[in-house]
Amino acid sequence: MRRNRNTKIIATLGPASSTPERIRALFDSGADVFRLNGSHGTHEDHAGRIAAIRALEKEVGHPLAILFDLQGPKIRLGTFNGGEAVLVRGQGFVLDRDTAAGDAHRVCLPHPEIFAVIQPGHSLLIDDGKLRLRVLEVHADRLMTEVEIGGPVRDRKGVNIPDATLPISAMTEKDRNDLAFALRQGVDWVALSFVQRPEDLEELRGLVAGRAALMAKLEKPAALQRLDAIVAAADAIMVARGDLGVELPAEDVPVLQRQIVRTCRAQGKPVVVATQMLESMHETPTPTRAEASDVATAVYEGVDAIMLSGESAFGKYPVEAVTMMDRIITRVEQDPLHRQTLMAIHASTERTVVDAISAAILAAASTLPLAATVAYTTSGKSCIRIAHERPPAPVLGLTPSSDTGRRLALVWGVHPVVTDDASSVEDMVGKAVAAAVRHGYANDHQPIAVVAGVPFGQVGSTNTLHITYT
Repeated sequence: MRRNRNTKIIATLGPASSTPERIRALFDSGADVFRLNGSHGTHEDHAGRIAAIRALEKEVGHPLAILFDLQGPKIRLGTFNGGEAVLVRGQGFVLDRDTAAGDAHRVCLPHPEIFAVIQPGHSLLIDDGKLRLRVLEVHADRLMTEVEIGGPVRDRKGVNIPDATLPISAMTEKDRNDLAFALRQGVDWVALSFVQRPEDLEELRGLVAGRAALMAKLEKPAALQRLDAIVAAADAIMVARGDLGVELPAEDVPVLQRQIVRTCRAQGKPVVVATQMLESMHETPTPTRAEASDVATAVYEGVDAIMLSGESAFGKYPVEAVTMMDRIITRVEQDPLHRQTLMAIHASTERTVVDAISAAILAAASTLPLAATVAYTTSGKSCIRIAHERPPAPVLGLTPSSDTGRRLALVWGVHPVVTDDASSVEDMVGKAVAAAVRHGYANDHQPIAVVAGVPFGQVGSTNTLHITYT
């Protein structure tokens, strides 16, 4: 099994895509990673999906990655008399700590820690930005606001506070329970929602203890103030444009997407772009041309993966959405300008042997028509470093670890293969040639680059670049 593209596809599973037959159809259409959303579904639901993915993985003989997305903290209003109130533009409205049901003049905001950081002039966005309040006065037990955008508001609608860094843990009790379940099930990636600072990842990393890789979701403006540090602290980054687009002006989101992608590529960290990629395919079998261009833009930027959310989870055309995304990515990567655009972003290099070898692969590819790079890896780090240079030929990641193989399924241009480690230079070359031919990356007498560590079997020992022919 090989994909004729480098950019990976993440498909979210949900009511429209949970049967073994539908999961197989998504894989056949191009899904490389399957996302489970902790905000929806029970542990029993997710366990069934995980079992189906692992059965499919065994059937196709190819590592498949599972990403579990933790819900994160949700700030919500209290309740209203009759379940709803209508706020009118220009009126005053109070948010307080009184748990009594609210009305058109006040409601409870049951998050006392918020009152310590809110300041006059800050905005409060209600129900994904459908309503907007401007804070006028701040007191210990109430916020006096003015309604700038009014409308109906129902019980327990979400509140976004874009102007402040909130003093709340990035993990709730639900998240801890979901994480324990996900780790028992053997997921490969865990995504943490609403990351605001690099310290938010510390608790999660301690709980995960190396059993999965960590992805930080950037959806709060506060995160952008410490972007470099968050990228350094995470194993991968997701540009979560949904909540980011609620808390920031729409015109800022494309600019920030590029900033985040460039930062990740410079640091050599995988980056995912998500939310509303093919939004209209919830209801129609084809996307708008603007959506196709949106997907193409992310591919031109060199992201590692693009994610489908509701399109594959509960839309009417989940398989068609994956198929369409596969077609768009493949077409863009065939464009001669794609390579030029891709290499316009220069990845930073470290003074390491792996980065020296990665640079040498690019140099070799400018002289020889390399069909592939075959990289032996135990932890996956050498494959990720090679891939972050965006070499012109695919990377086969040969690893003895199924966990490593699955995590690499998310990385740009990497085709993971789980196999025994090499025992000698001759064995290294022989297995590399066999893998390149068997997986369809090379034909007879084509040059390939082989990367490995000697002595074999030691983590972090990558030190050898060998050019050979199939």
